[in-house]
Amino acid sequence: MTGKPIIVQSEHLADEAVRWLHERCDLRAVAYDAPEFPDVLAHAHALIVRTYTKVDHAMLENAPVLRVVGRAGTGLDNIDVAACRARGIQVVYAPQANTQAVVEYVIQLICDSIRPRVTLDQPVGAGEWRRLRSEIVGRNQFSDLTVGVLGLGRIGRRVAQVAAAIGADVLFNDLLDIPPELRSGAEPVPVEDLFRHAHVVSVHIDARTGNRHFVGSWYIDRMRRDVIFINTSRGFVVDNVALAQFLRAHPEALAHLDVHDPEPFDDSYPLLGLPNARLYPHLAGRTDTALSNMSWVVRDVIAVLEGASPRFPAPHVDIAPEFT
Repeated sequence: MTGKPIIVQSEHLADEAVRWLHERCDLRAVAYDAPEFPDVLAHAHALIVRTYTKVDHAMLENAPVLRVVGRAGTGLDNIDVAACRARGIQVVYAPQANTQAVVEYVIQLICDSIRPRVTLDQPVGAGEWRRLRSEIVGRNQFSDLTVGVLGLGRIGRRVAQVAAAIGADVLFNDLLDIPPELRSGAEPVPVEDLFRHAHVVSVHIDARTGNRHFVGSWYIDRMRRDVIFINTSRGFVVDNVALAQFLRAHPEALAHLDVHDPEPFDDSYPLLGLPNARLYPHLAGRTDTALSNMSWVVRDVIAVLEGASPRFPAPHVDIAPEFT
C-alpha cells in the first residue's frame, strides 16, 4: 500500500479516536445510507461501523480492496464475519468496552425491582408520612436472593462477582467448564436448576446461531412464580411468546428486557402492554465512558493495516447476523 490507507467511518466515533485516526490515515466520514457511500467504499482499505451499518455479501462485493472491518461495539450481529473471512478481510471489535456499564445496569434493575422508592416534592402530613413508610417496603434484600447467571462470560462473571459481594447466592450455567478461580464464587448448576431455583435470572449468552430461543418455554415455565427476569444480551435468545405467556400467568413475576427481537419492535410485539414486562430501548451499554471505549477499536484497525496482530479479532464462533 502506498500513501496513507483510506478508512471509511460510517457511524459516529468519539472525537479523540477520530483525531487519532486522522493522524494515521485518509479518513472519510460517510454515512452508511449516504448516496456516495458505495463509491467511497470501493476504494477503502478499512471500514469502521457501529450498530446500523450492515456488512453483508452485497456490501463486500463493492469493496475490492477492503482489508479490515472494525466494529465499534461489543457484538458482531451486524457483520457477516464468515463472508468477511471468505474474502480475506479481518474483523475486529471491542468486546470489553461496555462490561462495567452493563453490569451496573443489571444491578440497578435488580435494585429497582426489590427496593421501590418514592421522592417527595412537597411537605406531607403525619398520616401520609406514616402511610408511605408503611406501604413502600422492599420485597427482598440482596442477602435474601439467589441470582442465576446464564452465561459466565466477561459480563456474566462480573454480575456474579458484584451480586455475591452485595450478599446474594449466585448460580451459573455456561457452555464452557469455567475454572473455580474464574467463577467469582458462583456455583455451577444445570440450566434447568438455575431457572428453577433463582429469584433473579440474568441472561448473558452470546449471539451464536444455536442460542436462538435458547430460553424457551421448557426453561421459562420452570421459573419461580415471583422471578425477576433480566435480558441484556440479545433479543432473539429468548422466546418472547413463551415469556409473555408466563408473565400473564404469574403477575407477581417481573421481566426487564433491554434487548428485543426485532429492534425496534412494533405493535405485534408479544411483551408490549404487559404490566410486569418493562421494556427498554437497548440502553445497558450507553454511558459516555463505554461509548468512548468502543471507539478505540480504531487501534486494532490500524494494527491490521500495518501488518500487526489485533488485540481483539472476531472470535471463531457461528454468530448469526441480525439481518439474515
